[in-house]
Amino acid sequence: MPPGTIVAGKDGSSQFDIFATYQSILKNEEISTPLAAILALTELIEKSNAGTMFELVKALNDGAEVLKERTPNPISLNAGCELFIAFAYLFPHDSDSFSGLKTELVKQGQRYAAEALTYREKIAKLALGFIKDGSVILTHSYSRVVMKTLLRAHERKRISVYVTEARPRGLGLRTYDELTAAGIPCTVVLDSAVSYVMDQVDFVLVGSEAVVESGGLINAVGSNQIAIIAKAANKPFYALAESYKFHRLFPLSQYDLPTHNPSILSFPLSSAATAVSHSPSSIGPSGGKTLTSEGPRFMTQEQVACNPDVDYTRPDLISLVFSDVGSLTPEGVSQYLVGMFAG
Repeated sequence: MPPGTIVAGKDGSSQFDIFATYQSILKNEEISTPLAAILALTELIEKSNAGTMFELVKALNDGAEVLKERTPNPISLNAGCELFIAFAYLFPHDSDSFSGLKTELVKQGQRYAAEALTYREKIAKLALGFIKDGSVILTHSYSRVVMKTLLRAHERKRISVYVTEARPRGLGLRTYDELTAAGIPCTVVLDSAVSYVMDQVDFVLVGSEAVVESGGLINAVGSNQIAIIAKAANKPFYALAESYKFHRLFPLSQYDLPTHNPSILSFPLSSAATAVSHSPSSIGPSGGKTLTSEGPRFMTQEQVACNPDVDYTRPDLISLVFSDVGSLTPEGVSQYLVGMFAG
């Protein structure tokens, strides 16, 4: 049986590759990972021969586990799975048959995903009230909800944007390209130059992988240090997050994140392992000043792999979280999460 295949029938006659389905859904760039997970789980329900709620919830949990195991960074995916499975478990059982209940769960999941595609627009309208004419904004990496907000702000106000390069993937360059194409003044800054630029900005605006129970933020690595610098400079740090990214997770440090593993920040087994070529690779820019005649040097793929993709920002560093359910303090996020899963 191929990896990612879920046996939907008790006799093993029906098989469903949930991971392939999930990947296919993600080809639509408007659909984020939590929504793709929800839609994949609705398809699993359609294919499942479960005859009781116990069997159905088990099938959903098994499917979520497959997605988690095969995804390098499953944090936002987990948030979507958690939300939908809790919804299915608490859904009123008023159908005449269990088959009817499953059909209704599928419709509700698909309806929610369709409605959730409007959440970025809602967040953009909400955040617009906090963006003054002439604002200079610092953002990090690339976020669809941040892009929506900045483009909406540009329609009504004058804004300028600094964006971090966000190495090693360099996603800040995508933000730069899209903002400049829209006519928004934008400058890319080195990740190591955040402190240098902070005095020039009015506030920081970032997206999110997840917002957790403490009201803290999980986002592209580098977000935490930006928040620390913003706090020291007395600049507001705003996070934008769709409510389906609210996640029942309570990390106390970076090392409590599900993405952390022993290879991150590990030392090489021997000094010989460090004697590798530093020729330019696809993860680095093609130019730049250097102090040697060798040309610019970049991290190897092995060195990149020893670094985290995301980090955790404590709630005391966050000014507000803008979501489709309103503008929330970190404490407000905690209260909302309790209500979400209380039934």
